[in-house]
Amino acid sequence: MTLYSIVDGPPDAPVLVLANSLGTTVDMWEPQLPALAERYRVVRFDTRGHGRSAVPPGPYTIGDLGSDVLALLDGLGVARAHFCGLSLGGMVGMWLAAHAPERIDRLVLCCTSARPDAPESWAHRAATVRAEGTGAIADLVVSRWLTPEYASRQPGLVARLRAMLAATPTEGYASCCGAIETLDLTSALPRIGAPTLVLHGADDPAILLARRGHRGGGTRRAARAGARRRPSGQCGAGRRGYRAYRRPSWRNA
Repeated sequence: MTLYSIVDGPPDAPVLVLANSLGTTVDMWEPQLPALAERYRVVRFDTRGHGRSAVPPGPYTIGDLGSDVLALLDGLGVARAHFCGLSLGGMVGMWLAAHAPERIDRLVLCCTSARPDAPESWAHRAATVRAEGTGAIADLVVSRWLTPEYASRQPGLVARLRAMLAATPTEGYASCCGAIETLDLTSALPRIGAPTLVLHGADDPAILLARRGHRGGGTRRAARAGARRRPSGQCGAGRRGYRAYRRPSWRNA
């Protein structure tokens, strides 16, 4: 399985891998890229079944998605990297940090969870997408990404996010829903030794690692008041206001 990827930044800089949320592509990181690429070799990729990556038949597991990332790093000649994942990308990051700890230096987990609160809802979403396409759930999903107040001020952004999600291949989206439905990384969390920063929006209506789960001695946590799911769009773009991406402080707390 070969993932579509883009690499930016100095070739000799520390590597930072950015992992997307469900239903998005490498484009979701554009607001952060100028700042991050000044000091990191930034690797972005489309998750299997998304964007310009291949769409193998399902089912998928988080282990499959994590193994795809390891193959990507091997192909780039990267032995060890920082990893920042949003939502589904954060789940992949936890799997990597627990199962391939020698490959992960620092870990940032954004708006994610080690185990979904309502697994059956992911089965229902997958069934809806397979029956009606990703466009059928686009409005609902995007409404969970942005607070109503912010969305009302950014109609262009809402339209771009909706179009990105609606363009996601049906089988890829549904199979990744299946990976989330069966996810339970809670027993693996104590094995994560990488210094970890956990970010979430205080008004996030969806799954949150930061509200429950393991907090090791190397874990730092931050919440943004008035925010929901998408801290990635905010840094430098006014979308959620998380400045941790602009000035990373990944050290053992």
